[in-house]
Amino acid sequence: MGNILAFCEFDGATLRASALSNLTFARAAATAHGGEVIILLVGAGAAGAAASAATYAGKVVTVEHADLAHYLAETYAPIVARLAGEHGATVVCATATSVGKDLLPRVASLLDAGMASDIAKLDAANQFERPILAGNATSKVEISTPTLIVTVRQSEFPPAEALGASGAVTAADAGAIDAQGASIDRVESQKSDRPELTSAKVVVAGGRGMQNGENFKVLEELADLLGAAMGASRAATDAGMVPADWQVGQTGKIVAPNLYFAVAISGAIQHLAGMKGSKTIVAINKDPEAPIFQVADYGIVGTWEKAVPELIAEIKKVKASR
Repeated sequence: MGNILAFCEFDGATLRASALSNLTFARAAATAHGGEVIILLVGAGAAGAAASAATYAGKVVTVEHADLAHYLAETYAPIVARLAGEHGATVVCATATSVGKDLLPRVASLLDAGMASDIAKLDAANQFERPILAGNATSKVEISTPTLIVTVRQSEFPPAEALGASGAVTAADAGAIDAQGASIDRVESQKSDRPELTSAKVVVAGGRGMQNGENFKVLEELADLLGAAMGASRAATDAGMVPADWQVGQTGKIVAPNLYFAVAISGAIQHLAGMKGSKTIVAINKDPEAPIFQVADYGIVGTWEKAVPELIAEIKKVKASR
């Protein structure tokens, strides 16, 4: 019998959408382990997000300190490991975001615990399933250590629903903070009114066939009409057409929106691994033999230069008629 310590990322006063998938897993794990879910918030503003977090679990623990203003695995991991012991956690989990994938292996090392990464299903208390070989096969993982460390694939777990009542909130001491020589020189960020790529309900993605970054503007117009996030293939990001954080695929972000537009994307297996869980896939490609058509629900064989402007015009007509 043990509790589930769910490390959750937050943005301002609310949990990030990615954290809600982690909480869905945490609730299932709590049932399997006979314990309760404890949400852990670490970093500047953690106390401000506690009220929102408390609607999802019976207990929330916050840790704030001036030296935790910016995330570093070196400073965060000892806190997570220590609180896992203090709260009797047999499972420590986080969403498999860039932070979760960086933080939890270090926590596993500190706790001398086994780890299952990027899991897609909980089979039993210590047994999990995770995709391998670009999603073409599934590996079953069993952890035998007393404490289990798990990162959760967001696209495989639906967002948790809020509970009927708010849980208790407690503040924990950060303890001695040692960055072990690591430091943040500067922080660069991009602000956008578009939804976060991994949690968006609609994604518009472009590939190498867009030819250059300037041509992505027509896709951005389509995305803004649909309230969609922007994505891209690795070929497009490697070529410098668009920012690297737009990349969807095996080595990029895993998405599963309700609607995914793949424009001028051939559909290499590495890209398909990141988006084939989408509920509806629309492909636009001039090559009728492009692999993307094998997973697409709807396909247009033609150039994006012709198809996308026509699509935009039709969407505008529908919007104007409402």
